[in-house]
Amino acid sequence: MTETQTQTRTQPLVVEREETKPGFVGQNVPRKEDKRLVQGEGVFFDDVKRHGMGYVHFVRSPYAHAKIKSIDLTKAMELGGVYGTLTGDEVAILTDPFFELSVKPGADIRDYALAVGRVRHVGEPVAAVVASSRELARDAADLVEVDYEPLPVLTTAAEALKDETILHDDAGSNVVWQGVFDWGDWEGAKAEADHVVTIERLHFDRFSSTPLECAGALVEYNRGTGQWTMYCNHQMPGIGAIWMAPALRTGIDKLRFVTQDIGGAFGNKICLHPQFVALCLLARKLKRPVQWTEWRTDQHTANAHGNERTFLDVEVAVRADGTLLGFNCRALDDCGAFPRYEPLGCIIWAQVTPGCYRWRNIRVDFTQVCTNKSPVSPNRGYSRMQHLWLTERIIDIVAHELELDPVEVRKRNYVRTEDMPYETPNGCVYDSGDYARGLDLALELIGYEQLEEKRRDAEERGRLLGFGIGSTLDSGTNNFGQSTLLNPELQFSGNNEVATVKLDIFGEIVVTLGTVPQGQGHETTAAQVVSDILACSPDDVTVRPGHDTYWNSNAGFSGTYASQFAVTGLGAVKGAADMLASQIKRVAAGVFGATEDDVELAEGQARLKANAEAAIPFMGIGAIVNANNAILPMDVRDVTLNCRYVYVPPFQLPDFERKFGNLTLTYASQVHVCLVEIDPETGVYDIVDYAAVDDCGKRIHPQIVEGQVHGATAQALGAATTEIFAYDDEGNLLTPNFYDYHVPHALDMPPMQNGYLESPSPFTPLGAKGMGEGGGAGIHAVCAALQDALKSRGKPVVWRSCNPYHQVWQYLQEPPRGLEVSGR
Repeated sequence: MTETQTQTRTQPLVVEREETKPGFVGQNVPRKEDKRLVQGEGVFFDDVKRHGMGYVHFVRSPYAHAKIKSIDLTKAMELGGVYGTLTGDEVAILTDPFFELSVKPGADIRDYALAVGRVRHVGEPVAAVVASSRELARDAADLVEVDYEPLPVLTTAAEALKDETILHDDAGSNVVWQGVFDWGDWEGAKAEADHVVTIERLHFDRFSSTPLECAGALVEYNRGTGQWTMYCNHQMPGIGAIWMAPALRTGIDKLRFVTQDIGGAFGNKICLHPQFVALCLLARKLKRPVQWTEWRTDQHTANAHGNERTFLDVEVAVRADGTLLGFNCRALDDCGAFPRYEPLGCIIWAQVTPGCYRWRNIRVDFTQVCTNKSPVSPNRGYSRMQHLWLTERIIDIVAHELELDPVEVRKRNYVRTEDMPYETPNGCVYDSGDYARGLDLALELIGYEQLEEKRRDAEERGRLLGFGIGSTLDSGTNNFGQSTLLNPELQFSGNNEVATVKLDIFGEIVVTLGTVPQGQGHETTAAQVVSDILACSPDDVTVRPGHDTYWNSNAGFSGTYASQFAVTGLGAVKGAADMLASQIKRVAAGVFGATEDDVELAEGQARLKANAEAAIPFMGIGAIVNANNAILPMDVRDVTLNCRYVYVPPFQLPDFERKFGNLTLTYASQVHVCLVEIDPETGVYDIVDYAAVDDCGKRIHPQIVEGQVHGATAQALGAATTEIFAYDDEGNLLTPNFYDYHVPHALDMPPMQNGYLESPSPFTPLGAKGMGEGGGAGIHAVCAALQDALKSRGKPVVWRSCNPYHQVWQYLQEPPRGLEVSGR
């Protein structure tokens, strides 16, 4: 029997100072996962084999937009060792379209596991072939003959918005979602301003994270029970099942997701339901297990990209002293061929509406459209990264144009630590932080006082030196009620996570998680929290690796995403461990004839506070409850030592009419600063110094936090310098593999210095905040440094997020401006 306690708070949980005590939380204990991983003993989905399994290869479209006139499988099926195939026509008969989150017209888009009647991006799966080996399946797929009729291609959001070519006839428009967000009094702010700076265009380029392990699964079908088992690397199985079950016309209980080790995810492994539904159909049709491992080129062309977003006609109201009053803009978001997780990106940015700043008057006219590119999905920093880059670009462009100090403009406008918790114009609540102090630490690390001396030294060497800042937020623990601001018919709100902590008959402490770790050290940090509560060593705590939806605890929003494990995951662990601690004390009190308050836990024992020699080891407690319970008083026999706890954050449903409410629970902050040197003859530049300061509240395991900071920085520098999914006019991806899409290697990383602050969150059980998605700070730091370096060469506006060497060369040759300043 498992006991469940669900905790819903109407008021935020406040962590009192006296609750904090020395323990394993906050220490760099050895990671539990590392022994198996560094010895090559990890188990990834591709390690799982089954007798007689077939290997799946998808036939993919070479066209960005075309009608499918016919598919001829004859030659493929004639090849020895080919087990079977699947086409879009079969999928349309056997499944229903995936449900859409949007209102009309986006709600009418019909999305299936394979292309039905038409392809809408290069790499879209058209058919699947199953064979006895991976190589044979690929060869057989090459024999499938598909007759296409090319159609006009849309490669920009601006062209898609015209609706001259419609990608989804059922929708009748390329618009997925459109709405205006208007908080405060923009027109009043504009009238009050000494200056209004107008920026014609800013563009956040399309890129994505590239996990070491591509996506995939081995799927088995049990004909007797109608159950599918997927050994996979899906990072959010609860949401995956919600998409898959209705499409397969089955119940969620018929879908079992099993993971152990996952080689990174970053959001790429949330929208895997089309491929997984195809695998389920094949396993059932062929009556054999089927296995699919994504190829790297497929991962680039057809898995998921990060959102591409253009900001147009940006107006910024500012006083002469640099006080920011507000901004107004149009945002045009390109979600690719199918919305899938979208249009959630149309609201998730609003978690960080003002960025780190105190402006109160903001208007954003937001439109999302489909194009003939790969679909997007959540990507590390999802949707907030694009908007935070906008707010930072505004700061630097305004400062440069009005000849103000970017450091002072930030400090003048930052949300102040004394104002925390701080309510933003749209009702979000920044829990804690000290952004100005974070900036001071970063400036100190980079030697800001010597900046002009370094600039003169660079000039003597014929180089242009630039200094840039990126200060951003990592909002964590979503309130899924934000989805109702897009579509009030959706029945999603709040959040939850679950964990189970039990004491077995031989005294073993076993933890199961609802989360799906992908390298973040969940086993280690969960053991730290449990060991502090039960007063034992982390070595005494077993955290079951991976996730299995049949025996792991599950809640509706279980998974690993949105910077929330330290809050929801460990909040659930803490709740379950607290319940178990109480039960252990009750058992000991029953044996001793004492009260629960008379008992303490120490050194793996339950003992009397007044007499430490009167103690029962945990093994004894486990044995009494599970095998010798007749000795217990009747009022203790309800104890099971198997405690399940559901953590529910204190959210309310947002106000649809005002688009107002608290959309997330915590706000970690990051301040990155960098120095670049540009060769003005070629546009080639180097990042010569770099510093990053992070504040994620209470750090559970500092070394893991530092690893996340380094990883986010690497992601940021790649996105800022080389990583871009560029398409030609025919919709062909020009960077389909690592030969063309350069991800930073260890040797590409600049010298880096790290600092940190700890501003405990008053809203979370451990004072911790989610973190790990702070790469947006680095993207902007590079953009700002480039603009600073180029100011003597025509004051170009760095209007793109990704700036390879050739882009900087263009800035030098034809400095782009696109600026207008008006004043009173």
